[in-house]
Amino acid sequence: MLIGSIHLKNNLFLAPMAGVTDRPFRQLCKNFGAGLTVSEMVSSNPNLRNHYRTQLKSNHRGETEPRVVQILGTDPEQMAAAAYYNADQGAQIIDINMGCPAKKVCAVAAGSALLRNESLVGKILDAVVNAVDLPVTLKIRTGWDIENRNALKISKIAHESGIAALTIHGRTRACRFSGNAEYDTIKKIKSQSLIPIIANGDINSVQKAKAVLDYTQADAIMIGRAAQGRPWIFTEINHYLNHGELLAPIPLAKKQITLQHHLESLYRFYGDKMGVRIARKHINWYFNSIGLIPSALKHKINQAHIPIEQLHWVNNAFKLFNEQS
Repeated sequence: MLIGSIHLKNNLFLAPMAGVTDRPFRQLCKNFGAGLTVSEMVSSNPNLRNHYRTQLKSNHRGETEPRVVQILGTDPEQMAAAAYYNADQGAQIIDINMGCPAKKVCAVAAGSALLRNESLVGKILDAVVNAVDLPVTLKIRTGWDIENRNALKISKIAHESGIAALTIHGRTRACRFSGNAEYDTIKKIKSQSLIPIIANGDINSVQKAKAVLDYTQADAIMIGRAAQGRPWIFTEINHYLNHGELLAPIPLAKKQITLQHHLESLYRFYGDKMGVRIARKHINWYFNSIGLIPSALKHKINQAHIPIEQLHWVNNAFKLFNEQS
């Protein structure tokens, strides 16, 4: 698959997720076969550019190509400047966020709130595309609410502006993450689109991945929450799409090694104190996928303050699983 002139190894993408898709997690998913991963959303506000958290979000040093940075904002000039800055810092694709449903984002008319202002959408897309010599992609929802699904019109604006690929989450902003994603809108847009379309929303199994690709005829799929604590889902889907059969279950020992490596990369990236704190949610997601652990052990993991202590209790959890098997 191509995005602009960039060749991807497959059509399985990791969705940008605030507080989740940092460099360690993006690289881990790439190691398991994701063809493209997208950074956490980075504010286009120039006053925040040198903030520690902003720098972490856009940090892709040493990351396997392609390097994609997602930017967020409402001012065309600021968005263009943010795109130029990140391109200068080594980003190879700029992604524009018009899909985030978070209240704090929509309250300032950013993210999916922009879908209510089609004229401003066009101005932002034009400004960003003209600011960089890189492919620019766009992520949207199907509309602001069920009565105002305008994703088809936005897709035409995107094409006219020179957007290289469009990701569509099969919910409106009003739906947030409730209910079920719908794919009829994505299918309709794909049937009329002249740019690559990526389907997103509720793709949580290998069978669902194939079904969504078959039904929508999308060029790619984007996986979000289903990859949390389960980065090997990309390996499983790749195998299923290529061979038409389910891959043998990932051995528990490999899951343990994967989690250990993930935690160690978080400690290196954030430092011990912050790394231990951020690791807690990832550990919880892994064990939600692998199997529940006793509340007392979970408490010890969450109360750990240094990496060696946190790793000790995580490994104890795996030891418990091995004894039960």
